[in-house]
Amino acid sequence: MTAETVRGDDRAHVFHSWSAQGLINPLPIEGALGSYFWDYDGNRYLDFSSQLVNVNIGHQHPRLVAAIQEQAAKLCTIQPAFANDKRGEAARLISELAPGSLNKVFFTNGGAEANENAIRLARGHTGRQKILSTYRSYHGGTTTAIAATGDPRRWANENTAVGLVHFWGPYAYRSPFFSESEQQETERALKHLRDTIVFEGAGTIAAVLLETVVGTNGILVPPPGYLRGVRELCDEFGIVFIADEVMAGFGRCGEWFAVDRWGVTPDLITFAKGVNSGYLPLGGVVISDEIAETFRERPFPGGLTYSGHPLACASAVASIEIFKEEGIVEHARAIGDDVIAPGLAALAAKHPSVGEVRGLGVFWAIELVRDRETREPLVPFNAAGPAAGPMNELAAACKERGLWPFTHFNRVHVAPPCTVSADEVREGLSILDDALSVADRYYAG
Repeated sequence: MTAETVRGDDRAHVFHSWSAQGLINPLPIEGALGSYFWDYDGNRYLDFSSQLVNVNIGHQHPRLVAAIQEQAAKLCTIQPAFANDKRGEAARLISELAPGSLNKVFFTNGGAEANENAIRLARGHTGRQKILSTYRSYHGGTTTAIAATGDPRRWANENTAVGLVHFWGPYAYRSPFFSESEQQETERALKHLRDTIVFEGAGTIAAVLLETVVGTNGILVPPPGYLRGVRELCDEFGIVFIADEVMAGFGRCGEWFAVDRWGVTPDLITFAKGVNSGYLPLGGVVISDEIAETFRERPFPGGLTYSGHPLACASAVASIEIFKEEGIVEHARAIGDDVIAPGLAALAAKHPSVGEVRGLGVFWAIELVRDRETREPLVPFNAAGPAAGPMNELAAACKERGLWPFTHFNRVHVAPPCTVSADEVREGLSILDDALSVADRYYAG
């Protein structure tokens, strides 16, 4: 197979997501291993985006590949109504990792379906319809999940679902509450959420849906006390608390589940991506005993042909075992604290275009600005075409130097695999150091 053949088939027959089909030119990829992937011309890229922030265990982990092969030889598929050894084992292992009494798992094919069904569970449990979620959020591309999303991808899709209400979550660097400290941000964000609940009618609200750490829309780490406050508000008003951990879970934040960092137990946790590093499509909802009891004698009104697919569940079982035996969660936490955090701080001190760096584990953002005093973003919100030029130039500079970045709006996200080595991180940060000279050229402060 040649790059030309791959590109030709792609351009002739593949319809790509989130894209104007005639304006893209996807790069043909031949292979990947560990923290790297490469094209047919031998150009190798350090994967600082973990593809879509999901290859937590790294590319082509031999034990995970072997587990999939072993299961394929034994049983490729069986429908969800049967009990299956790998499905049950995966559900048990995930439940054991979850906090509190979250002891059951509904499996889906990915994160969007996980959020879709978490909302369905919350509505069925409470008998209410409204779902509250933040403006700076992404919850998936299916009908209700995209309507719950806060970013501009919602706009063309939001009329297809009802009962979705958006509010402002905390974001200390660009505080919508004019806060001057993290404590103020927590207090004012919780007051805003309380007001939203009251004026929307607490008795009409089924759930508050939050990314524990906001992912694509900024790597926004919640300030101290915020998640605890959300939990208390949900308890006060009888609202289900859904933690979307599709991106933040399974080692990404240096914890099995990001909520563990703050000692908070939601009613439902949605997951996907890192549970098996995307080797096969898999997601799900971890469900509290209380909500599961609602459906003991009342049927749950949902299902999927491939719910708990044996190949996917076998990969999840193997992945969790590898995480434990190789200390990957602990490694992700340490690499974040000891290598990424100081490395990004050094970049911020050197480059005037860096307004802020923030993150946890292997989940970080570099926020780029034209002026540190005014915090004017390097490119406008939802920029496209020429307005997005500076960020496009920066991304191109990274790729030319062998680094594949994750960029969104005016940010570069640093999200390598959880297995990334210290030397690989330093390699990536060195390339970013060079590439940030592009952003510095646009600095006007």
